[in-house]
Amino acid sequence: MRVLVGGGSGFVGTALTKLLKARGHEVTLVSRQPGPGRITWDELARSGLPTCDAAVNLAGENILNPLRRWNEAFQKEVLSSRLETTQMLAEAIAKTPQPPQAWVLVTGVAYYQPSLTAEYDEDSPGGDFDFFSNLVTKWEAAARLPGDSTRQVVVRSGVVLGRGGGAIGHMLLPFRLGLGGPIGSGHQFFPWIHIRDLAGILTHALEANHVQGVLNGVAPASTTTNAEFAQALGAALGRPAFIPLPSTVVQAVFGQERAIMLLEGQKVVPRRTLSSGYQYSFPELGAALKEVIA
Repeated sequence: MRVLVGGGSGFVGTALTKLLKARGHEVTLVSRQPGPGRITWDELARSGLPTCDAAVNLAGENILNPLRRWNEAFQKEVLSSRLETTQMLAEAIAKTPQPPQAWVLVTGVAYYQPSLTAEYDEDSPGGDFDFFSNLVTKWEAAARLPGDSTRQVVVRSGVVLGRGGGAIGHMLLPFRLGLGGPIGSGHQFFPWIHIRDLAGILTHALEANHVQGVLNGVAPASTTTNAEFAQALGAALGRPAFIPLPSTVVQAVFGQERAIMLLEGQKVVPRRTLSSGYQYSFPELGAALKEVIA
């Protein structure tokens, strides 16, 4: 297939591109910078959708960038980087005379309300209680196409674990020094997925004609708490991991609203992902972390 990937030069996009090419697909990236095998967002807006069999959008400003203050300007960037790129691709798909067979969007499990007791699958309600859940609702709405000539899939991703980026990038140094530990109380759930599985679920969604609607992009062993994650990462590195990061520090660095993403979590299960026939490479946390830090 010819696959168009919006925001494909980032952490997830690089892994997805590699997997798609290995499986014999042709990939064109949509990015801010021109280059070989790429088109820019401006070109997409000007000339419409290039001929393709499938499109994916991964574009979005990194919410947990500790170097950016959580103020109105950054919130606007977080929103617009997701909504505008998604809208642009959806409009281009709707206008093209030969629409692609599949259109896949990656959003997040922030759609589901943090809870220490609730368990969420793809049909659970959510999307209406804070900045991030409302963002996911708007983001998924921006992707919706009229009619059914194109299969539409949304993958709600957990925290992505992989080498050279994602959440682990920021955590490795303190953990390697034996200074890691749980964040806040440590009791909150920590829905995670290995980067290879997120790329795998996206590829499965593109290739399998029966897949549509929402899939949770989390590992099936998703009943991990933050404290268990810290312990497993410490064990994988052969370091102790019991120095907690107090919630007051997290709030000071990220701001109250953003800190919720780290201090609270959801128990999310990939019921539809499993029943669609996807087979995980890293269903268990221990093996996933060993691969990441190898």
